[in-house]
Amino acid sequence: MEERKEHLSNMCNFFDVKPIMMELPYPPIQVREKNRAYANLLSVDYCGSVSEMSAITQYINNENRLSCERCPMAKTILGIAMAEMIHLQKLGELIHLLGGNVDFVAKERKGRERMWTPEYLTLPEHAKRMLLADIESEKAAIYQYKMHIRMIRDRDINAVLARIIKDEEYHIMMLQVLMKEV
Repeated sequence: MEERKEHLSNMCNFFDVKPIMMELPYPPIQVREKNRAYANLLSVDYCGSVSEMSAITQYINNENRLSCERCPMAKTILGIAMAEMIHLQKLGELIHLLGGNVDFVAKERKGRERMWTPEYLTLPEHAKRMLLADIESEKAAIYQYKMHIRMIRDRDINAVLARIIKDEEYHIMMLQVLMKEV
């Protein structure tokens, strides 16, 4: 019984974790008109190799592996994952409004479709390498969102993507702070 109490006291408590994101409202989730091409672009952000689905899964995996030894770091990682879940939800709404399918299939160029897979993830063993992989994933997401903003001619969609970028930039800053702790 005493051993079980000691084990429970060493566990990381996540009840107070909230999404880590900029304290700015999101623009309304709306589109000018249905547009399958735009829905397909957003499907890549939703569940492509560089996507919110990949980010969530990578962060949750890292959080699980860090929670026993580095609880404060694990809580930050979980908070970032929660923000990525909000991004996934916003993208799903936009895809639906654009007339696309909200599934785990990225509709890439030339009609190619790829179902999301954990093969997209980078899962290093050591905390420093985890954080570096997370920073690189955030940078890749920002690059991809900016590219999609240039391709999409809908002010409402681009406002949402620009707002998501602000969170991704904030995540990089938070991850860089964590890097100083390892």
